[in-house]
Amino acid sequence: MRQQNNLDLPNLDTDESLVEAWAKPIVCRVEVDLPAWMTQLTGKKNWEVFSEDETDDCITYGMRLGRREAEVTLYHSGYAVVDVDGKALFDGTLTNGKTAHAHLSYFNLENGEPITFN
Repeated sequence: MRQQNNLDLPNLDTDESLVEAWAKPIVCRVEVDLPAWMTQLTGKKNWEVFSEDETDDCITYGMRLGRREAEVTLYHSGYAVVDVDGKALFDGTLTNGKTAHAHLSYFNLENGEPITFN
């Protein structure tokens, strides 16, 4: 004979506005303080952005410091690649919490309004 467990679960009332809020499409973007991050990566200050090129899946920035040039590619997924003077300097994710100069921002896809999670 099998014993049956009957659990009394409280009646879960959900606020309709919460349900509607979670049903809307959300865009997540990684925002980076590029000059500060390049200072962290290279140990050299005063990097400047001189070009920007955006595609469907990434944004590539050209940066320079004196004669040194860097190419920084930020993918919308949170992945990044940094080359300085043609040599790979960084190839990895920015969303693991190890980069103080990067953070995630969330937006409502329909109207572009920022979304804050508590």
